[in-house]
Amino acid sequence: MTPTWKRWLPLILVVILGGAAYYAWDRFGDHGLPAGIAGGNGRIEAIEIDISAKIPGRVKEILVNEGDFVTAGQVLARMDTEQLQAQRRQAEAQLQRAIINVDTAKSFVAQREAERTAAIAVVAQREAQLDAAERKFVRTEQLAKTNTVSQQLLDDDRATEQGAKAAVGAAKAQLAATEAAVSAAKAQVIDAGAAIEVAKAAVESITADINDSTLKSPRDGRVQYRVAQPGEVLSAGGRVLNLLDLGDVYMTFFLPTADVGQVPIGTDVRLVLDAAPQYVIPAKVTFVSDVAQFTPKTVETEKERQKLMFRVKAQISPELLRKYIQHVKTGLPGMAYVRLTPQAEWPSSLSGKLLE
Repeated sequence: MTPTWKRWLPLILVVILGGAAYYAWDRFGDHGLPAGIAGGNGRIEAIEIDISAKIPGRVKEILVNEGDFVTAGQVLARMDTEQLQAQRRQAEAQLQRAIINVDTAKSFVAQREAERTAAIAVVAQREAQLDAAERKFVRTEQLAKTNTVSQQLLDDDRATEQGAKAAVGAAKAQLAATEAAVSAAKAQVIDAGAAIEVAKAAVESITADINDSTLKSPRDGRVQYRVAQPGEVLSAGGRVLNLLDLGDVYMTFFLPTADVGQVPIGTDVRLVLDAAPQYVIPAKVTFVSDVAQFTPKTVETEKERQKLMFRVKAQISPELLRKYIQHVKTGLPGMAYVRLTPQAEWPSSLSGKLLE
């Protein structure tokens, strides 16, 4: 009779060899990848864009549905602008009033300048009268010394000469007043011109708000969510739609310290999605985090530091995305394989079915 331990010996050997093979595969084989190639789990992601209302208002209509592909500049939704239209009409009326005020102020300037011209003429007239009165008074004063004229005539000429001086002073004061009036009228023209600019700015601001009430797609993409519905009232910045930028698609995966230190920006990456394992998608590393995402409780030893995992981002080229735009979906899980050294050869499973 065969001893019991001999009957179980083949099974024990299988278990031991299987365990050793698994340990070697898990510890040294990097899950069956050749030397110089590392891999990590990831998920397809894309840049999300919120299409939002710039100012408070009511959603008038939404022209796209979830899942629709849109192009840059395409109208996606419209906000109600009835109140903005009324505000613009009011601002345009104020602009017209400001233009009329400028014309009125200019007419005031012309009137004040005419008054200044008349005042200058009056000053000249009064100065001529003063000159004649001074000459006559001087002659009368000389004749009075020889008793050729009466004292009364001398007093009259003196009074006339002093009256002429006073008239000149009054005329000059009036001239100064008209010059001040001219300056004030010109200031009114400047103020009215500024009012025109203010009114124009108000019209332009309201017009910009009206234009922004037509929500357009900033780039090509796909509608992911309809956040609001027609008829809803949104606050400033209220979201209406959520888009995915299908020109900026990438996979985020994680590598340990020993591997990530060998990955420069621009390194070739191969992506294999769980949903389509028969295809290999080329990509390039565009970001390597400088901060570990998964940190053990202590990192005091070299062994523990090897457990640190760093986030890596692999970007798919926009040209390839445009070619397969209808098939691009975010959220799909898969594997990312990165070449740690330029000399490393891709295994046949990652080079034979490369999408182009």
